[in-house]
Amino acid sequence: TPADQIPVWDFGFAKVQMIGYQGQVIAAIMAGFVLVYLEKFFRKICPQVISMIVVPFCSLLPAVIIAHTIVGPIGWKIGNFIADVVYGGLTSGFGVLFAGVFGLLYAPIVMTGLHHMTNAIDSQLVSLYDGTNLWPMIALSNIAQGSAVLAMSVLQKKNDRAKQINIPACISCYLGVTEPALFGVNLKYVFPLVCGMIGSAIAAMVSVGFGVQAVSIGVGGIPGILSIYSQYWGIFLVCILIAIVVPFVLTFLVGSRKLSAADRYGEAGESGAASGDAVISESTAASTDKAPVDSVNDAAGDTASGSTDSGNSAAAGGTAAGTLKSPLDGRIIPIEEIPDEVFSQKIMGDGVGIEPTGNTVYAPADAKVGVVMADSKHACGLVMDNGMEILIHVGIDTVDMNGDGFELFVKEGDQVKTGDPLISFTPEKIRAAGHPMTTAFLITDNGSAADVRFMPNQDAKAGQTVIAEYA
Repeated sequence: TPADQIPVWDFGFAKVQMIGYQGQVIAAIMAGFVLVYLEKFFRKICPQVISMIVVPFCSLLPAVIIAHTIVGPIGWKIGNFIADVVYGGLTSGFGVLFAGVFGLLYAPIVMTGLHHMTNAIDSQLVSLYDGTNLWPMIALSNIAQGSAVLAMSVLQKKNDRAKQINIPACISCYLGVTEPALFGVNLKYVFPLVCGMIGSAIAAMVSVGFGVQAVSIGVGGIPGILSIYSQYWGIFLVCILIAIVVPFVLTFLVGSRKLSAADRYGEAGESGAASGDAVISESTAASTDKAPVDSVNDAAGDTASGSTDSGNSAAAGGTAAGTLKSPLDGRIIPIEEIPDEVFSQKIMGDGVGIEPTGNTVYAPADAKVGVVMADSKHACGLVMDNGMEILIHVGIDTVDMNGDGFELFVKEGDQVKTGDPLISFTPEKIRAAGHPMTTAFLITDNGSAADVRFMPNQDAKAGQTVIAEYA
C-alpha cells in the first residue's frame, strides 16, 4: 500500500499511521522492555495500598502508545533488516557456507542463551517469505548434539553414574532441548561438543543446499520434521541421518582414544577391573577441572572430617559421609516454597530455601569457588572434592540490582573452608528494590555422593547448623 493511502490516527499534534505489527517479533520484544521499565517506575512511586489498581493501568497505557508511535516502527525496521540479512545469506551464492557456519556455531550460541533471538528471526522470515531455512538447521543441531551423547552412552555403558546423565540428556536432545546434554555431558568432555558441531554443520549445509524450509517454528529435534514443508521431508530425513551418524561415529572414535578407564567404567567398575583407585582419584579431579564453570562444580571429599556430624545418619539408613552447614542465619524452608519456579520446580537441582535473618553468606563446606557473578555479586558456586556442585543464590531476581547492596569476598578458583565468608548483602536495599530475600541453596550435581538428604523446617545458624547430609 502506498504511504499516502495508509489511514492515520490524527491526534492534532501528531498523525500516526494505522499499521499493525503482526509477526514483528522485534517490535514486540522492544515494547515488552518499555512496559517492564514503566511498571518498575510506577511501582516505586505508587503507594502499596493502591498499586494493584494503579500500576497496571499507568504502565500499560503509555506502553501501548509508545509501542505504536515509536518502538513499533523502529522494531519493524530492525526486524526486517535482520531477516533480510539472514535470508540474503541463506539464498546467496554463499548460502551453503553461511549454513555451515551457523550449524557449527549454534550449540555455542545455545550455551550463551542468545539462541532465543533466533526465534525472532525465524518468525520474521516466516512473516516475510512464508518459510524459514533457519529452523531446520536448529532442529538438526539438536539432533547432532544428542547423537554425540548417544555415543558417550555407548562408551560409558558400564559407568552407572554416567548412564543416569547420558540417557536422559540424549532423549531430551532428540526432543529438542539440548541444555542437559551440552552442560551435563558434551561441554564437560569437550570432544563430544566439537563432534556434534561438525555433524550439525554438515547437516545444515545439505539442508540449505537443497532448500529445505519450515512452515513455522515448532518442536526441535527429530519431531521438528513436523514443521517442515512436506515436499522437503525426504531430504530432511537424509539430513537427520547425517546429524545422527556423523557425530556418533566421530565421538565414538575420539572417545575410544581419549576417555580414561575411570570415565568409561566409573569408580566401581574401575576398582573391580583393575584396582585403579589412584587413577580414579586423579581422573575425577581432572574431570572436575574440565567441568564447565556454568554448571557450578565441586563438593565434599575431605569435608567428611571437617563437616561430618556423627549424630546424623544418611537417608539410606547408613552413616553420613559428610554434611553441609547452613550458609546463612535464618529459617530453612522446603525448596518448593521458594517464590521462583526455576528453583521451586528443581529445574537447576534439589536443595532448600533460606529466609535470612543475617546478611553474610558463608561457605557450607570445604570447597573450591567454581563460579561467581562478578557483576551482580548475588550468587556463588562451589565445587567440592567429591564432585558435588553447590549453588548459593541470594534473593529472587536480584541480578537486576547489578551488584548494588552486595559485596563479594571470593573469586573463581579460591579455596575456601567451612565458615569462610563468601558474600554480604544489605537487606534494606533488596527490599527497596522489591525483591524477596529468599536465598536458594542448591545441589546442582551430586558428584560421587549416592544420596543427599536435606533438612528443612528448622532455624539455622550459619556455619553450625547441618542442613544437608550425603552418603
